[in-house]
Amino acid sequence: MKHSRLITVAGIAAVSALALAGCAGGGSDAGAEFDPEEEVTIDFAFWGNDDRATRYNDLIAAFNEEYPNITVNTSFSDFPSFWEKRATEVAGGGLPDVFQFSDSYLRQYGEPGHLLDLAEVSDYIDMSTFDEGLLGTGALGGVQYSLPTGYSLWANFVNDDLLAETGVPAPEGGTSFDDFDDWMEEVTEATGGAVYGGTDYTQRIQTFELQLRAEGGNLYTEDGELGFTKEQLAEYWESGDDLRDGITVPQQKLEEITPKSGFGANLTASEMSWSNFLGGYIADSGASSISMVAPPTAVEGSKDLYRQAGLQVAIAENSEHPEAAALFLDFVVNSDAAGEIFGTTLGFPASSSKLAATVLEGVDKQVADYIDANADRVGDAPPVPVVGYGSLEQKFWDLGKELGLGTKSVDDAVDEFFAEADVILG
Repeated sequence: MKHSRLITVAGIAAVSALALAGCAGGGSDAGAEFDPEEEVTIDFAFWGNDDRATRYNDLIAAFNEEYPNITVNTSFSDFPSFWEKRATEVAGGGLPDVFQFSDSYLRQYGEPGHLLDLAEVSDYIDMSTFDEGLLGTGALGGVQYSLPTGYSLWANFVNDDLLAETGVPAPEGGTSFDDFDDWMEEVTEATGGAVYGGTDYTQRIQTFELQLRAEGGNLYTEDGELGFTKEQLAEYWESGDDLRDGITVPQQKLEEITPKSGFGANLTASEMSWSNFLGGYIADSGASSISMVAPPTAVEGSKDLYRQAGLQVAIAENSEHPEAAALFLDFVVNSDAAGEIFGTTLGFPASSSKLAATVLEGVDKQVADYIDANADRVGDAPPVPVVGYGSLEQKFWDLGKELGLGTKSVDDAVDEFFAEADVILG
């Protein structure tokens, strides 16, 4: 068969639904005789916005030039609604044939048998275009359940337009957190609070993860347990006390502009997030220039960054057309058309074939340069996320906001997070 390349929050209820439906899979028809010319219809679901939907429509049109007999029906929603819908489908045994997937849910969907082992359709998917590290982001227990569309690195974004007005030079990349805190304070003082140096990064579990990795740890273990203690979390949140005391943008201001971020609304001169957010930040802020510098590090010289390949594509174990689904999955992750249509909007291309067809210019080139410049700081990928990681990530963020609003103490927030983890992890 010719390959195309040759041309968070589901909540605790979602976890429970997956557990109850763990043995409900009906089994796919992978391995049965496949007629490549048979007229079939497959469903494809993804999270995203209108821009992503337009790109997928263009990709499907290109796919149908090669496979006119395979009709692809699409549906999309925002991220939380997407996983709520999948949890409902799992309970009824009706997942889409192909769907965007997140490594945060790999244990929840892989362990109970809701995802197809891609080895069963390996004749229709080329996995040789991925290096072992990226393949591992979609594998569990030696089984390849999904493939990444791309990857990102954690980055510190700086609004050059706002900085030019303050007269404060841009921060250096890879400094200590104390030095970066001092820089944010300098910006806030220079503007009298009209623009803040940044946001309270202790709200983000990813920055906590960065600090844990710098010291040789991880958010979770290979066995699917938390990899940190109450004392470590308390110390991390307490380190943000000074930030929340006038250095970073007040949480109340952020509540008033949601769903925009402080950086996107030009309230802050910096913000940390994943490298593929650059295009969105430019669109939200209207800035003519946004720089990307390496985030602070807790231990100089550590390999605390990693290639986050969270956006993946998977096939339902009970798909009635697994081979057709595999052909479409291969087209999404490997084809020239995918590289040309999506660029780096689904992350920096994970497969060599898709990357070869991606035109790296403008924002895409800036992301590529950032990833290349920080290659020496990239370490091994962390263990597969714990079951319910999406819910825990949201809980972490919600508690961070309460700390910012002053409605909860650090000790109470730590106790509440671990109580939630006990419920989700069982």
